[in-house]
Amino acid sequence: MATFGWTRDKAPAAAEDADLSFGGLSDPIAMLEALDKAVPRYLDLVDNGTWIYPACKRKPTDAKGDIREIWEHTRLEAMRYIAMVPRQDAALLVDPERQPEMIDAFLRQRPHEDTIIDFTGTAIDDYGIAIYAGLNWLTRCGALSGADSQKFSGMLRSFRRVMVVAQQWWAIDGAAERCKQMLQALERPPLVFFLVLAEYTHLAKQITLTVARGSAAQDDSVSRLQLAQDPEELARRG
Repeated sequence: MATFGWTRDKAPAAAEDADLSFGGLSDPIAMLEALDKAVPRYLDLVDNGTWIYPACKRKPTDAKGDIREIWEHTRLEAMRYIAMVPRQDAALLVDPERQPEMIDAFLRQRPHEDTIIDFTGTAIDDYGIAIYAGLNWLTRCGALSGADSQKFSGMLRSFRRVMVVAQQWWAIDGAAERCKQMLQALERPPLVFFLVLAEYTHLAKQITLTVARGSAAQDDSVSRLQLAQDPEELARRG
């Protein structure tokens, strides 16, 4: 499962991007810590009018309007809900011993379709609320970008099925030890954090490809500039 910029090598970030960099990270705890720093910085830049928000509305001529930045920022917009949980208990997302607890709670929780949410103050419930909110945000961005609605239809049910499969994985004897071995090998076990990240990454990719193709249809010179970065390569990776 690629993480599109969170694990790749990259040149030193510009000053305004320094707090948004996830380059070289593979440990889920470190990634969560980086997310907690990136979200307020990103929202501050948006509030100050530095970048168009949501990212899916940017054009190639806008600041951070290239396809990779739209991709990464769209995903960050969805991931922000996890960082916004008021009483963090990161172990629920990344500790092998607590994954069955978190997944069971998520599957018991009633899905919602909101992007403006209220938290309860109980982390295990609030993470579920946040995960659904992120999925709903991506559905909204998909509609704004003109993405194929079929790719977003039934998304909440689809992700619940992913969590059911993960629940079965964690029920196998030795799952926690297997998870630790996979992390040491820089593989991606079905930690809740990685499952959410993978789903958001996939959906952000679909949105970004739609934005890139829309720009290409409107302006052939922009098309050549944008497609030089190869959105189809983005489609293949992941």
